[in-house]
Amino acid sequence: MPEIDTTTRDRVGVMLPRDLPVRDILPYARRAEELGFDQVWVVEDLGWRGGLAQAGPVLASTTSITVGIGIMPAGARNVCFAAMELATLAQLYPGRLITGIGHGMPDWMRQAGAWPTSPLTLIKEYTTALRLLMRGEPGPAGGRYVRCEGVVLTETPDIVPPVILGVRGPKSQAAAGEVADGLLLAEPAAPAYIGSSLRHLGTTSGARDLEVVTYDAAAVDDDADAALARVRDGLAAVGEPDWAAHIDPLPFATQLREHRAACADARQFAQTMPAAWVRQLSIAGTPDQAREAIKARHAAGATSVILAPAGPDALASLDSLARALDPRP
Repeated sequence: MPEIDTTTRDRVGVMLPRDLPVRDILPYARRAEELGFDQVWVVEDLGWRGGLAQAGPVLASTTSITVGIGIMPAGARNVCFAAMELATLAQLYPGRLITGIGHGMPDWMRQAGAWPTSPLTLIKEYTTALRLLMRGEPGPAGGRYVRCEGVVLTETPDIVPPVILGVRGPKSQAAAGEVADGLLLAEPAAPAYIGSSLRHLGTTSGARDLEVVTYDAAAVDDDADAALARVRDGLAAVGEPDWAAHIDPLPFATQLREHRAACADARQFAQTMPAAWVRQLSIAGTPDQAREAIKARHAAGATSVILAPAGPDALASLDSLARALDPRP
């Protein structure tokens, strides 16, 4: 059964922020398509909005833009029913869907009673089963967590959507290379972090058969300092231990940790971070500077670079972000 062509590289998309007012969701998606972005990614965070519930209307209200779901926690939905939902969307909107699967944030998943003893085992079993089911093949033999042996979907898409893993640990990224169609790297995704993740994935930046999607806080302005100021709040968490995988590959990792230790809180850390670090950890600056940051991520191995708009008005910021796109033919 055909799958989405992943040989085309150098795509650029935007994130649909989780806190976007509901009245702006569909206008945002339509405007992203009008401006020439290749993809729009919807967010599924506990307590906000569901990924599948957003993806359907966004697909219906646009005509060609690819919609990514980033990310659906493996422990949140029975794989058989998740496969049915995703296969239905892929039937209705062929070639326009990408599915991101992850562990989910541990605290959220524990609150929901869905954190497994072995997250790695679960995500491997889940991803394997999900991809088989969407291809119309029987579910695999029962595993430790996933049981769908012999289940077969009668309604399957002509173009099977890629299933990529939104994970950052080395073992989980290696699993993405084994059982998935690629990797989603949450923000910040500096080129050095992309390269490190690709080594865990078991591939290189020259590989053309896997999706590598990156997220980054983004702002574009003729005043470069104003753009950098807008993304700073989005970098407040990167000095915390959970972001070590993103920071360790950077040449200034030690200095960044020393700076965080010297600051009273995460906001002070972000607001006083050197501008050179902010530029590395975001896609921000003038249109030319932002364009170069996007190109650097593509050169490091990203197939899709996704801009997460920074600032109080995400819908209004789309036009400025589009100035970082290469001119379309």
